[in-house]
Amino acid sequence: MTAQEQAAHGVLYDANIDKELLTERVRTKELTFRYNQTSPTQEKERKVILEELLGNSPNNIIIEPPFDCDYGYNIEIGEQFFSNMNFVILDGAKVTIGKNVFIAPNVSIYTAGHPANVHQRITGLEYAYPVTIGDNVWIGGNVVILPGVTIGKNCVIGAGSVVTKDIPENTIAVGNPCKVLRVLTEDEMKE
Repeated sequence: MTAQEQAAHGVLYDANIDKELLTERVRTKELTFRYNQTSPTQEKERKVILEELLGNSPNNIIIEPPFDCDYGYNIEIGEQFFSNMNFVILDGAKVTIGKNVFIAPNVSIYTAGHPANVHQRITGLEYAYPVTIGDNVWIGGNVVILPGVTIGKNCVIGAGSVVTKDIPENTIAVGNPCKVLRVLTEDEMKE
């Protein structure tokens, strides 16, 4: 099994010695470097780079630079997406983001982590678990989303939260660790 396949299956792998993953990360860093150097008026150039980076570029997707990710091909973003500056995705595993999602500045999504076992960790092993964000979600500034988390549709994640566990749909959640504060009212869920 390749390191990429190991990552996709949540099996420990070494991303620091696998030549294929190293090559892919260099390619991605080149693309994100080019993307982050574009002028605000270079919308067409940004769209072309995003298509190359992500493999597609849905309608009305805006990612304000700077933006960084590990591979790009593990990221799937729905239509009507906006992320503000300093958006980071460590996409060793799949990151699925629904439509109508808004992300504030300084948000990080991590699929990658390192084992608690000291020997495994110092030898460079890591794991990757998928992250899923449902439709119509708003994520506040300085939020960190950890490996394996699912955030349900219509959620609001408060600024500064660290999301360590799944958040059920139609809720407002905040804190470190992030916990449900309350369920959205019927009025708040009207489109």
